[in-house]
Amino acid sequence: MRLATEALVAGYAARSTPALDRVSIDVAAGKTLAVVGPSGAGKTTLLRAIAGLLPVRSGDVRLGSESVATLPPQDRRIALVFQDDALFSSMTVRQNLRFAQRRGSREDAVAATATALHVDKHLDRRPRHLSGGERQRASIARALLSDPLALLLDEPLAHLDPSLRRSVRDEVIGVRQRFAGPILYVTHDHVEAMSVGDALAVLVEGRIEDVGEPQRVYDSPRTIAVAQFLGERPMNLLSDGDAIVGIRPEHVQLDGDGALRGRIARREPTGADAYLEVATQRGAVVVRVAASRRAQIGELVGLDLPAQHVRRFDRATGIALA
Repeated sequence: MRLATEALVAGYAARSTPALDRVSIDVAAGKTLAVVGPSGAGKTTLLRAIAGLLPVRSGDVRLGSESVATLPPQDRRIALVFQDDALFSSMTVRQNLRFAQRRGSREDAVAATATALHVDKHLDRRPRHLSGGERQRASIARALLSDPLALLLDEPLAHLDPSLRRSVRDEVIGVRQRFAGPILYVTHDHVEAMSVGDALAVLVEGRIEDVGEPQRVYDSPRTIAVAQFLGERPMNLLSDGDAIVGIRPEHVQLDGDGALRGRIARREPTGADAYLEVATQRGAVVVRVAASRRAQIGELVGLDLPAQHVRRFDRATGIALA
């Protein structure tokens, strides 16, 4: 089963401009597309439009060869897991899961799915007695038990403590072993997106700026907007005639003989690494170095920008040049 959203334009009645503008994505069965973007980019709107919870001004939503754009949400067989777990507070976990089951489902499906998502020990507890990670896992189990043809996940880790995020993220990745349909995973965290997605789409101001294999999108972004959003620190951008050249901080090398020279203006340690901000005649350049590299504010350093890591963008359009 393939989820295809073609030329989707969606928005709220009160908006003069669409929240989504000509968004076109295609997610194959057995694949996960991670959609990443800043707050307000339209990520949740995209999921709600696909699920049928928001009206679509134009375009189509297709599951395989069938259009579901005119169907009510309950008939689309698209499961949406929200940021907040949205479990029924008056029901136990077991009752929540049974409520989601499609008629005719196997009796042992609840136990099997709960075990797979590691909530089998909590089946007789109510949601308020669970941790945030346990509630989110229960929500994903409930979504799977509805026997969907496509699964949408709206920032499922957003409200979890950092200590829980990795374990629940691993559970989300493990969902692929139990679900053969397409998954659309939305997040604002590019590291999370790159770890869960077979493909990565970057949504900015309601438009898809880039989509492709995650490492390619990170290494060779197709627009300046993508270059600036992805990464623990944005890609460095420097003027170069009619173009803008970009290079990521981890690719800039400190080199005493480097053609670009400047003085260290700031040092920001992050644990194993540190980021140096170097003031040059072409603008500030951020360099990632090992934390053991001692740097003095005001120290004169040379910078080398390896050609294989430099990306060039059109100054007027912000689009990458060949």
